[in-house]
Amino acid sequence: MAQGFSLALSHVGYFVTDIAKMVDFYTRFLKFVVSDRGDRDDGGSIVFMTRDPREHHQLVFATGKPAELGFNVINQISFRVDSLTTLREMFHGLKHEAITMLGPITHGNALSVYFLDPEKNRVELLIDTPWYVPQPHRLAVDLDQPDDQLWSSIEKHCRDTPGFTTREQWRTQIEQKIAAAVR
Repeated sequence: MAQGFSLALSHVGYFVTDIAKMVDFYTRFLKFVVSDRGDRDDGGSIVFMTRDPREHHQLVFATGKPAELGFNVINQISFRVDSLTTLREMFHGLKHEAITMLGPITHGNALSVYFLDPEKNRVELLIDTPWYVPQPHRLAVDLDQPDDQLWSSIEKHCRDTPGFTTREQWRTQIEQKIAAAVR
């Protein structure tokens, strides 16, 4: 096996039941653009979407998910947003969408909004925090608090959690683990 190779996640594909409904939500609300679409060899449809001009597609939706399937095999898909302001705006905007809101939480290392998309796939919108606590970790938060109050309460909670460290310290530890793994 090659040593020291680079590996980065490029895209995720979902089988969907109602491709038009899913493409509408992801393009209208999450602002993806369709980069290509077409028919598959098996007669189904496929749509490629991106928000990054360096990536032909970041999401792929393909028809074929049975409507009666009672379980989504994808645990979640997560999108990093650019600021707390954007996270709040999206949280409030989701209240007007045909989705199921799961709510805002912190994992200590992130501040997140979770919801189920129109086909009940779990989606996370997140921003990083400057802290780290061992995972899994989950605490409900009120995104309508003033910024300083919200950040202060999250920091206090993190510092009171066994295993707390800064994101920088955690990153250094992970860099060392990755370097050792690819040797």
